[in-house]
Amino acid sequence: MSNEISINENEINDLYSSVSLIITDARNKVYSAANSAMVTAYWNIGRIIYEQEQKGNDRAEYGQYIIRNLSAKLTKEFGKGFTSTNLKYMRQFYATFPIGHTLCDQLSWSHYRHLMRVTDEKARLFYMEECAKSNWSVRQLERQINSFFYERLLSSRDKEAVKDDANSKEPEKTPEDFIRDPYVLEFIGVKQSPKLYETDLEQALIDELQKFLLELGRGFSFVARQKHIDLDGEHFYIDLVFYNYLLKCFVLIDLKTSKLTHQDIGQMDSYIRIFDELQKGDDDNPTIGIILCSEKNEAIAKYSVLNDGKQLFASKYQFTLPTAEELQNYIEQERRRFEERSDIL
Repeated sequence: MSNEISINENEINDLYSSVSLIITDARNKVYSAANSAMVTAYWNIGRIIYEQEQKGNDRAEYGQYIIRNLSAKLTKEFGKGFTSTNLKYMRQFYATFPIGHTLCDQLSWSHYRHLMRVTDEKARLFYMEECAKSNWSVRQLERQINSFFYERLLSSRDKEAVKDDANSKEPEKTPEDFIRDPYVLEFIGVKQSPKLYETDLEQALIDELQKFLLELGRGFSFVARQKHIDLDGEHFYIDLVFYNYLLKCFVLIDLKTSKLTHQDIGQMDSYIRIFDELQKGDDDNPTIGIILCSEKNEAIAKYSVLNDGKQLFASKYQFTLPTAEELQNYIEQERRRFEERSDIL
């Protein structure tokens, strides 16, 4: 006769709560330590660059030479977090906050990137203090700066109402959100994995989409997956990038597991502009963007081409790219397969 173990469900719940608090606290401490070390390191790097430039009497060409060569050496040793652009931000960081002890440990490098854009010193100090006190996310800080929160607060008679409104529009961040911070990952040398940013369904669809397009045999050549783009401090990841040698252009594909929005279309247009500016060769045609929406019971394919002045797509475009029906059928088929596998598991 086996011994039965009798345990109260409340005991399990209490045990779970205690253990989860320990894990959450530990994760927060890891992020806080990494973030604080990164901000301090970037401030000191900026200080050294700034001081070195003074030896060249602040000549622009001397500073550019320093940053360009330093970036090449650092990138080779420590990775892509030390581009010339990022080093310039570090130099600006020191110049904007020359007294190191005034920095707030609670704020991340992304926060400071936005604070550096505030030219008014009093407004910048206000945003820094309010951000730390109210635990604003980077997105919240950006929104308050862009909506002139400081100026509105000064001119408002009901200041508490303005503050309440500012602090009520952003969901609370989780430890996972912090740990996935691209800047932190770059700083500690962790390779950014697509699995850090995707849902399971998205991952499954993208896995098969890459094969699907290559199997179409219509001139697609694979270029990149989860292509990382840094738009002035905002991080984006394009699901798939192809080059089509029949159309002679890049083809960007972004997949959404929710309803297609105007913001999604605007974001893709930004990706296209970036590729046309930085990647497109002189003989290449304008970049094409395809947004796939995979909302439950609905599949939508949205094509986007900003610069179609040459009208090169009149015949080749229709023949070469997969049709909206083909893409929609693919999404529906793969989603059903995924859901069937999930039910079995």
